[in-house]
Amino acid sequence: MHSLLLGREKKAEEAGFGSDLFGLSPGFLPQAAGTMFSCVGCFWVLLSSVLVAVCSFSFISPAWIVKDQLRTSQQQQQQHPHTSSKDSVSFGLLWHCSESLDHMYRCYTFGGLGRFAEIPSSSWQTSAVLCSGGCALLAVSSLLAIITIFLPGGGCERRICTLAGYMQMACVFIMATGLLVYPFGLNSSLVRSFCGDSDIYYAGECQIGWGYMLAIVGVMLTVFLPFFAKYAPKEQLSPTPLPTLL
Repeated sequence: MHSLLLGREKKAEEAGFGSDLFGLSPGFLPQAAGTMFSCVGCFWVLLSSVLVAVCSFSFISPAWIVKDQLRTSQQQQQQHPHTSSKDSVSFGLLWHCSESLDHMYRCYTFGGLGRFAEIPSSSWQTSAVLCSGGCALLAVSSLLAIITIFLPGGGCERRICTLAGYMQMACVFIMATGLLVYPFGLNSSLVRSFCGDSDIYYAGECQIGWGYMLAIVGVMLTVFLPFFAKYAPKEQLSPTPLPTLL
């Protein structure tokens, strides 16, 4: 019995020597495995950061409603040489741009900086508030997603991922509502002065620009973020149990 106990102690010492060979303690490996980056989490962080950039870029874009007046004016001049047409224009949430006949393209804010109430339509004002609020909420959730990368796996990480997922779900509804409200402003007098007989969800002589389409694509991709947030937390790795010898 004494020799059997000595043999077990030697095996335990040899196992400890193998784990300390490179200066690693026996408890290091489970801790290191717990702090490893998960592939789903990294992809979630990357997609969240990209969508924040897409949302911000589409928000400041002046090309939500556009009209290529130069091409239209050439056609009109062929049919009606004595008629004159207005400049090319494009509208965004906060900007409008116009192109004169000398090919100079100038952009202006609605009513100047700090005059939010002078946006030509209450629908556009509502859309600007919703889209900007959704972008800000998406940016905060993206920051939380970045923080989870450096946290060890556990309850704190899961709670932050859950919070970020709910925030991103709210972003989808907020920004989607803003995009649905925006076309209600097409019946404003300013838009009609450039786009002709435009009405709600009808742009008249104008057309949907790349800025509005980019915002739609961004919202459609944001739908997937809450699903990635659910599987973003790192897995709790536990040692595989040895089979019991009967």
